Amino acid sequence: MRIPLSLLSSLFVSLVLSAHHAHAADALDMLEKANEAASRLNYTGTYFYHHGEHTEVLRVSHRVDKRGEMHKIEVLDGPHREFLRINDEVYCHMADGKTVRIDKNAVQRFFPAVVPDDTVNLARYYIPKLGGTDKVAGRECQVIILEPRDQFRYTHMLWLDRQTMLPLKTRTVDNHGAPVSMFVFSEIEIGSKPDKAIFDVRMAGKRIQAASLSSNIQNSGGWSVSPPPGYSSVLEAMRPMPGKKSPVLHRVYSDGMSNLSVFIEPIVEGESSLEGLSTENAINIYSRRMAGHKVTSMGEVPAAALLETANSVQKK
Repeated sequence: MRIPLSLLSSLFVSLVLSAHHAHAADALDMLEKANEAASRLNYTGTYFYHHGEHTEVLRVSHRVDKRGEMHKIEVLDGPHREFLRINDEVYCHMADGKTVRIDKNAVQRFFPAVVPDDTVNLARYYIPKLGGTDKVAGRECQVIILEPRDQFRYTHMLWLDRQTMLPLKTRTVDNHGAPVSMFVFSEIEIGSKPDKAIFDVRMAGKRIQAASLSSNIQNSGGWSVSPPPGYSSVLEAMRPMPGKKSPVLHRVYSDGMSNLSVFIEPIVEGESSLEGLSTENAINIYSRRMAGHKVTSMGEVPAAALLETANSVQKK
Protein backbone atom coordinates (compact mmCIF):
# COMPACT_ATOMS: atom_id res chain seq x y z
CA MET A 1 0.00 0.00 0.00
CA ARG A 2 1.37 3.39 -0.98
CA ILE A 3 1.19 6.05 1.77
CA PRO A 4 0.16 9.50 0.48
CA LEU A 5 2.96 12.05 0.43
CA SER A 6 0.82 14.52 2.39
CA LEU A 7 0.41 12.00 5.21
CA LEU A 8 4.15 11.33 5.30
CA SER A 9 4.78 15.07 5.49
CA SER A 10 2.32 15.42 8.38
CA LEU A 11 3.93 12.53 10.24
CA PHE A 12 7.39 14.04 9.72
CA VAL A 13 6.27 17.44 11.03
CA SER A 14 4.64 15.76 14.05
CA LEU A 15 7.85 13.88 14.85
CA VAL A 16 9.93 17.04 14.53
CA LEU A 17 7.58 19.02 16.80
CA SER A 18 7.51 16.19 19.37
CA ALA A 19 11.30 16.06 19.42
CA HIS A 20 11.45 19.86 19.74
CA HIS A 21 9.07 19.88 22.73
CA ALA A 22 10.97 17.00 24.36
CA HIS A 23 14.29 18.83 23.98
CA ALA A 24 12.76 22.04 25.36
CA ALA A 25 11.43 20.13 28.38
CA ASP A 26 14.84 18.53 28.92
CA ALA A 27 16.52 21.94 28.70
CA LEU A 28 14.11 23.47 31.25
CA ASP A 29 14.63 20.52 33.60
CA MET A 30 18.40 21.04 33.41
CA LEU A 31 17.99 24.76 34.09
CA GLU A 32 15.95 24.00 37.22
CA LYS A 33 18.72 21.67 38.40
CA ALA A 34 21.29 24.37 37.61
CA ASN A 35 19.41 26.83 39.82
CA GLU A 36 19.41 24.34 42.69
CA ALA A 37 23.07 23.41 42.18
CA ALA A 38 24.26 27.02 42.44
CA SER A 39 22.57 27.48 45.82
CA ARG A 40 23.05 24.03 47.41
CA LEU A 41 26.54 22.92 46.40
CA ASN A 42 29.84 23.83 48.00
CA TYR A 43 32.41 25.10 45.53
CA THR A 44 35.48 27.30 45.09
CA GLY A 45 36.91 28.56 41.82
CA THR A 46 38.39 31.31 39.70
CA TYR A 47 36.56 32.74 36.70
CA PHE A 48 36.88 35.43 34.07
CA TYR A 49 34.24 38.03 33.27
CA HIS A 50 34.54 39.39 29.74
CA HIS A 51 32.42 42.40 28.78
CA GLY A 52 33.16 44.59 25.81
CA GLU A 53 36.91 45.08 25.65
CA HIS A 54 37.37 44.54 29.37
CA THR A 55 38.19 41.41 31.35
CA GLU A 56 38.07 40.90 35.10
CA VAL A 57 39.41 37.99 37.13
CA LEU A 58 37.33 36.93 40.15
CA ARG A 59 37.37 34.22 42.76
CA VAL A 60 34.18 32.69 44.12
CA SER A 61 33.65 30.73 47.34
CA HIS A 62 30.28 29.19 48.16
CA ARG A 63 29.42 27.34 51.36
CA VAL A 64 26.18 25.83 52.65
CA ASP A 65 25.85 24.69 56.26
CA LYS A 66 23.42 24.91 59.19
CA ARG A 67 23.77 28.72 59.19
CA GLY A 68 22.49 28.86 55.63
CA GLU A 69 24.08 29.98 52.36
CA MET A 70 27.28 32.02 52.11
CA HIS A 71 28.63 33.39 48.84
CA LYS A 72 31.82 35.42 48.44
CA ILE A 73 33.22 37.10 45.34
CA GLU A 74 36.73 38.59 45.28
CA VAL A 75 37.93 40.84 42.47
CA LEU A 76 41.54 39.74 41.90
CA ASP A 77 42.73 42.43 39.47
CA GLY A 78 42.50 46.20 39.82
CA PRO A 79 41.33 47.77 43.10
CA HIS A 80 40.56 44.94 45.51
CA ARG A 81 36.87 44.52 46.25
CA GLU A 82 34.84 41.78 47.86
CA PHE A 83 31.15 41.00 47.75
CA LEU A 84 29.76 38.84 50.50
CA ARG A 85 26.26 37.41 50.71
CA ILE A 86 25.13 35.66 53.89
CA ASN A 87 21.60 34.39 53.21
CA ASP A 88 19.70 37.61 52.37
CA GLU A 89 22.33 40.05 53.64
CA VAL A 90 24.73 41.44 51.02
CA TYR A 91 27.89 43.39 51.85
CA CYS A 92 30.58 45.02 49.75
CA HIS A 93 34.11 45.50 51.12
CA MET A 94 35.60 48.46 49.26
CA ALA A 95 39.24 49.04 48.34
CA ASP A 96 39.38 52.01 50.78
CA GLY A 97 38.52 49.70 53.70
CA LYS A 98 34.86 50.66 54.00
CA THR A 99 32.17 48.02 54.29
CA VAL A 100 28.84 48.80 52.68
CA ARG A 101 25.65 46.88 53.35
CA ILE A 102 23.54 46.67 50.21
CA ASP A 103 19.80 47.15 50.50
CA LYS A 104 17.95 43.91 51.28
CA ASN A 105 15.46 44.67 48.54
CA ALA A 106 18.17 44.78 45.89
CA VAL A 107 18.28 41.59 43.85
CA GLN A 108 21.92 40.56 43.98
CA ARG A 109 22.88 37.39 42.11
CA PHE A 110 26.48 36.27 41.70
CA PHE A 111 27.86 33.93 39.04
CA PRO A 112 27.37 30.97 38.82
CA ALA A 113 23.89 31.62 40.33
CA VAL A 114 22.56 33.00 37.04
CA VAL A 115 19.47 30.84 36.45
CA PRO A 116 16.24 32.40 37.79
CA ASP A 117 13.91 30.52 40.13
CA ASP A 118 10.99 30.69 37.71
CA THR A 119 12.25 28.72 34.71
CA VAL A 120 8.70 28.03 33.49
CA ASN A 121 8.03 31.76 33.04
CA LEU A 122 11.43 32.04 31.35
CA ALA A 123 10.15 29.80 28.55
CA ARG A 124 7.47 32.40 27.72
CA TYR A 125 10.14 34.78 26.44
CA TYR A 126 12.95 32.41 25.40
CA ILE A 127 13.03 29.20 23.38
CA PRO A 128 15.06 26.68 25.44
CA LYS A 129 17.19 24.33 23.36
CA LEU A 130 19.77 21.63 23.97
CA GLY A 131 23.12 22.47 22.42
CA GLY A 132 26.10 20.17 22.12
CA THR A 133 28.65 19.13 24.74
CA ASP A 134 31.89 20.90 25.58
CA LYS A 135 34.58 21.04 28.25
CA VAL A 136 35.03 23.91 30.70
CA ALA A 137 37.78 23.89 33.35
CA GLY A 138 38.38 20.24 32.45
CA ARG A 139 34.78 19.17 33.13
CA GLU A 140 32.23 17.81 30.64
CA CYS A 141 29.36 20.25 30.09
CA GLN A 142 25.96 20.27 28.42
CA VAL A 143 25.23 23.46 26.51
CA ILE A 144 21.78 25.04 26.93
CA ILE A 145 20.68 27.78 24.51
CA LEU A 146 17.98 30.34 25.31
CA GLU A 147 16.88 32.02 22.09
CA PRO A 148 14.72 35.15 22.43
CA ARG A 149 11.13 35.03 21.18
CA ASP A 150 11.19 38.77 20.36
CA GLN A 151 13.52 41.71 19.68
CA PHE A 152 13.73 42.78 23.33
CA ARG A 153 16.39 40.34 24.55
CA TYR A 154 19.60 38.64 23.51
CA THR A 155 20.51 34.96 23.19
CA HIS A 156 21.96 33.36 26.33
CA MET A 157 24.10 30.21 26.32
CA LEU A 158 24.91 28.21 29.45
CA TRP A 159 27.46 25.44 29.91
CA LEU A 160 26.22 23.13 32.72
CA ASP A 161 28.54 20.64 34.41
CA ARG A 162 27.07 17.26 33.44
CA GLN A 163 27.89 15.72 36.82
CA THR A 164 26.41 18.43 39.07
CA MET A 165 24.49 20.78 36.68
CA LEU A 166 26.42 23.76 38.10
CA PRO A 167 26.83 26.52 35.46
CA LEU A 168 30.52 26.77 34.55
CA LYS A 169 30.22 29.21 31.67
CA THR A 170 27.67 31.64 30.25
CA ARG A 171 27.76 33.67 27.08
CA THR A 172 25.43 36.41 25.89
CA VAL A 173 25.39 37.19 22.16
CA ASP A 174 23.56 39.92 20.29
CA ASN A 175 21.13 39.52 17.42
CA HIS A 176 24.03 39.31 14.96
CA GLY A 177 25.80 36.59 16.93
CA ALA A 178 28.50 38.94 18.25
CA PRO A 179 29.58 38.34 21.88
CA VAL A 180 28.24 40.78 24.48
CA SER A 181 29.57 39.28 27.72
CA MET A 182 30.86 36.00 29.10
CA PHE A 183 31.57 34.34 32.46
CA VAL A 184 33.86 31.28 32.38
CA PHE A 185 35.62 29.27 35.07
CA SER A 186 39.33 28.63 34.55
CA GLU A 187 39.44 26.26 37.53
CA ILE A 188 36.86 25.01 40.02
CA GLU A 189 36.58 22.56 42.90
CA ILE A 190 33.08 21.24 43.61
CA GLY A 191 32.03 19.41 46.77
CA SER A 192 34.53 20.63 49.36
CA LYS A 193 33.33 23.25 51.84
CA PRO A 194 35.39 26.45 51.86
CA ASP A 195 36.69 27.41 55.29
CA LYS A 196 33.89 29.27 57.07
CA ALA A 197 36.42 31.80 58.39
CA ILE A 198 36.80 33.42 54.97
CA PHE A 199 33.18 34.57 55.14
CA ASP A 200 33.56 36.63 58.31
CA VAL A 201 37.23 37.52 58.69
CA ARG A 202 36.73 40.76 56.75
CA MET A 203 33.76 41.69 58.93
CA ALA A 204 35.71 41.84 62.16
CA GLY A 205 36.12 45.39 63.45
CA LYS A 206 34.44 46.96 60.44
CA ARG A 207 32.02 49.85 60.73
CA ILE A 208 29.17 48.95 58.41
CA GLN A 209 27.65 51.74 56.33
CA ALA A 210 24.26 51.40 54.65
CA ALA A 211 24.32 51.87 50.90
CA SER A 212 21.22 54.10 51.22
CA LEU A 213 19.71 52.81 48.01
CA SER A 214 16.21 53.36 49.29
CA SER A 215 16.61 56.80 50.87
CA ASN A 216 13.65 59.12 50.28
CA ILE A 217 11.87 56.34 48.43
CA GLN A 218 8.56 58.06 49.14
CA ASN A 219 9.63 60.76 46.68
CA SER A 220 10.32 58.32 43.85
CA GLY A 221 6.71 58.04 42.69
CA GLY A 222 4.97 60.18 40.11
CA TRP A 223 6.40 58.29 37.13
CA SER A 224 4.95 55.47 35.06
CA VAL A 225 7.28 53.14 33.17
CA SER A 226 6.20 50.33 30.83
CA PRO A 227 9.12 48.03 29.96
CA PRO A 228 8.81 45.33 27.26
CA PRO A 229 6.74 42.19 28.02
CA GLY A 230 8.42 39.87 30.50
CA TYR A 231 10.45 42.57 32.27
CA SER A 232 9.24 42.96 35.86
CA SER A 233 10.27 45.56 38.43
CA VAL A 234 12.89 44.21 40.86
CA LEU A 235 14.21 47.42 42.42
CA GLU A 236 13.14 51.04 42.90
CA ALA A 237 15.35 53.47 44.76
CA MET A 238 16.54 57.04 45.08
CA ARG A 239 20.26 56.57 44.43
CA PRO A 240 23.01 59.11 45.17
CA MET A 241 25.18 59.46 42.06
CA PRO A 242 28.69 60.91 41.66
CA GLY A 243 28.54 64.52 40.53
CA LYS A 244 24.80 64.84 41.21
CA LYS A 245 23.50 67.24 43.86
CA SER A 246 20.31 65.27 44.43
CA PRO A 247 19.56 61.52 44.44
CA VAL A 248 18.46 60.06 41.11
CA LEU A 249 15.43 57.79 40.70
CA HIS A 250 16.65 54.35 39.71
CA ARG A 251 14.44 51.45 38.65
CA VAL A 252 15.61 47.99 37.60
CA TYR A 253 13.59 45.58 35.47
CA SER A 254 14.42 41.94 34.75
CA ASP A 255 13.08 38.98 32.79
CA GLY A 256 15.20 36.56 34.80
CA MET A 257 18.16 36.50 32.41
CA SER A 258 18.34 40.11 31.18
CA ASN A 259 18.32 43.29 33.26
CA LEU A 260 17.80 46.91 32.30
CA SER A 261 17.96 50.08 34.39
CA VAL A 262 16.06 53.34 34.11
CA PHE A 263 17.36 56.59 35.64
CA ILE A 264 15.17 59.71 35.92
CA GLU A 265 16.67 63.03 37.04
CA PRO A 266 15.87 66.75 36.72
CA ILE A 267 17.72 68.56 33.94
CA VAL A 268 20.26 71.01 35.36
CA GLU A 269 20.72 74.21 33.37
CA GLY A 270 24.11 74.41 31.71
CA GLU A 271 24.85 70.74 32.20
CA SER A 272 25.68 68.99 28.93
CA SER A 273 24.50 65.44 28.38
CA LEU A 274 24.32 62.98 25.52
CA GLU A 275 20.98 62.12 23.98
CA GLY A 276 20.05 59.21 21.76
CA LEU A 277 21.68 55.78 21.54
CA SER A 278 25.26 54.94 22.53
CA THR A 279 27.30 51.94 23.69
CA GLU A 280 29.87 51.68 26.46
CA ASN A 281 31.68 48.43 27.33
CA ALA A 282 28.90 46.19 25.93
CA ILE A 283 26.26 48.27 27.72
CA ASN A 284 23.70 49.92 25.44
CA ILE A 285 22.51 53.35 26.60
CA TYR A 286 19.58 55.48 25.48
CA SER A 287 18.78 58.98 26.78
CA ARG A 288 15.97 61.43 26.10
CA ARG A 289 14.47 64.58 27.59
CA MET A 290 10.95 64.62 28.91
CA ALA A 291 9.02 67.15 31.06
CA GLY A 292 12.17 68.90 32.28
CA HIS A 293 13.84 65.61 33.15
CA LYS A 294 16.49 63.37 31.63
CA VAL A 295 15.44 59.76 31.18
CA THR A 296 18.20 57.17 30.66
CA SER A 297 17.76 53.45 30.09
CA MET A 298 20.73 51.08 29.92
CA GLY A 299 21.71 47.42 30.07
CA GLU A 300 23.13 44.41 28.25
CA VAL A 301 19.94 44.27 26.18
CA PRO A 302 19.01 45.19 22.59
CA ALA A 303 18.43 48.85 21.78
CA ALA A 304 14.76 48.02 21.09
CA ALA A 305 14.25 47.20 24.79
CA LEU A 306 15.80 50.50 25.88
CA LEU A 307 13.80 52.55 23.38
CA GLU A 308 10.57 50.81 24.39
CA THR A 309 11.24 51.47 28.07
CA ALA A 310 12.56 55.03 28.02
CA ASN A 311 9.98 56.24 25.49
CA SER A 312 7.19 54.85 27.70
CA VAL A 313 8.14 57.03 30.71
CA GLN A 314 5.40 59.46 31.61
CA LYS A 315 4.86 61.92 34.43
CA LYS A 316 1.71 60.92 36.35
